[in-house]
This record gives sequence, structure tokens and C-alpha cells, in this order.
Amino acid sequence: MIEQGAGVTRDKQGGDVDANRRSIVAAGIAALLCNAWSAKAQVVYPNRPVHLIVPFAPGGTSDIVARILSSGIQEALGQPMIVENKAGGGGSVGATETARAVPDGYSLGLATVSTTAANPAINPRLSYNPIADFTPIINIAATPNVIAVHPKFPARSYPDFIAELRRRPGAYSYSSSGTGGIAHLQMELFKSLTQTFIVHIPYRGSGPALNDTVGGQVPVIFDNLPSTLPFIKSGQLVAIVVAAPRRLSQLPQVPTFDEVGLGPVNRMAYYGIYGPKGLPPNVIETVNSAVRKTLDDPAVRQRIDECGAIVVGNTPEQFAAQIVAEFKVYERVVREQRLKLE
Repeated sequence: MIEQGAGVTRDKQGGDVDANRRSIVAAGIAALLCNAWSAKAQVVYPNRPVHLIVPFAPGGTSDIVARILSSGIQEALGQPMIVENKAGGGGSVGATETARAVPDGYSLGLATVSTTAANPAINPRLSYNPIADFTPIINIAATPNVIAVHPKFPARSYPDFIAELRRRPGAYSYSSSGTGGIAHLQMELFKSLTQTFIVHIPYRGSGPALNDTVGGQVPVIFDNLPSTLPFIKSGQLVAIVVAAPRRLSQLPQVPTFDEVGLGPVNRMAYYGIYGPKGLPPNVIETVNSAVRKTLDDPAVRQRIDECGAIVVGNTPEQFAAQIVAEFKVYERVVREQRLKLE
């Protein structure tokens, strides 16, 4: 029974009904605020380390770019970025793992021309679609490519290199980061345009390919410049020709493919970040912003410049368009040159 008196409503036990109601309301508001805070906490990204899958072995350009970025991104991202190398299949093993990852932003991948254009163009049996199965986030850097030889190779200039290949067709081999990768397709295009024959030796990434070329087991390599440049500077490899818009300050004596009449081979590589399809917008925005802030760090830019790469840092939309355009280029190369997997 509820009794009223002196302006106070009391229940049968003498309790203040209004006070009880106020307590219930206050408790309800507190519960709602707590639930709202809890829900917000659950969607804060990132609240644990982010893993970045590099689809090639350690030591190559993809690994170098990824580790330069990861070493400086924690402050901007709020969490560490952990690099994981998943080599094999010309980059397709790591790319497949990224495509199949949970789209929560904690497993991202390093996107390369090999995994998003060259390999899919020449190998339609891949388990992923380079356009439909990923969410592009940002292009970190672009890199020149280079043909280099072991110092014991009987040529140290482009004219002498071509003359030697034509003099002894099939006598030499070249290493690459893997079958179907950008190095493989560009070298096969080079062979077609120059009417030369050199045997392809695929590896599970640039690192192992470089080790064997520097060691003399393979006389020629087609590779990205950042991973090759230290060996060129030390005299362990000799640069023959580069894929770049103009001659490089690091290699002023080395001609570009354009200069030697091989414009179709004169394509640079890109190294970006993407995730599986369906990434939430806040994840895309957070990662893109964190990478851009990291690339604005003079120390990070200097490390990228010194290894022979060019900082890009574009928008997700720009990177997506770049991937589509590059895939179409290599589809055309494969079709027109009638290239097939070995």
C-alpha cells in the first residue's frame, strides 16, 4: 500500500517511492551509458597489433618497404604493425591469405604488381580475383626495376649484354622473385622484344634470388632496385638497364629501357597496403591516415629514398584505380606476347 503525507509518497514499508524511482532511473541511465561506452570500446580500431602479410621471403623489396613502414608507424597507428613473410607462388600464397582474412583490419597485406597484376594476368587459376577480393588502402611507394649481372658475366653494358645473349642463346639463366611475378613477366617481355633466349629460374622471393645471383649460381637477375641497389653499390652486381621514368641519380651511367628502345618494359613497381574485401570504412581511413603520417616523417622518407624507391602515399580510390590499370596492362602483355606459365 502506498501512503501520502507531508508531500512525500511512501510505500507500505515506509520507503520513499519517488526516491526509489529516481534511483531506478539513474541506474538505468548509468547502464545505458555503460553499454554505449562498451559498444564504442569494441569498435575502436586498432586495439591490438596489426599484422601485415608480405607475400615474399625476407630480403626483397617488398620486405624492405614493409619493414621501413612498420618501424615508424606505431605512434600514428596506436599499435605495432607486425610484418609476416608468407612466400610462395610468385606472391599468390600470401595474397590468398590476405583475401581470406577476417575483414576486421587486423590482418592486412602488402600489395605488389606481382600479386595484383602480373601473376593474375598470366595465371587465371589463382584462387583470388585481384580486383574483387581486396580492399585497396594506400600505395606506399613506387620502385624502379633493374637487370643486373654477376661481375663475372662477360658483359658490363647494355649493348654488350644483348650481344652476348644473342651470341649464346639459352646458355644463360636469370633469377626472379617467382613464376608469374612482375620480374618474370617483364623479363619474358624483354626476351620477346629483343629476340633473345635466357632460362628463367624462379625463387620464393627476391631475397633468395639475390643470394644465388650474388653468389654466382645464377648470372643474371631481374629485380626491384631497393633490394638490388646495395649489391650494385658494393660491386657484387653490375646494373645493365633500369625501368624508370628517367636515369636514376644512384645509377647515372645506366640507361632506361626507354632509352634502349624497350618502352613496354619500362614499368615501375608499386608497394601498397590492402585488406580483404569488406573492410569497414573506419579501418580504411585509420590505416590510410597512419601510413600518410608515417611517410611524412623525414627519417622514414629518407630511408625509402635511399633504397631507390619513391614515396607515393595516395588515397584508397587512387590506389584502387592504379591496381585496375596495372592489371589491364599485364593482361594485354600476356595476350599480345602469348606468354604462358612454364
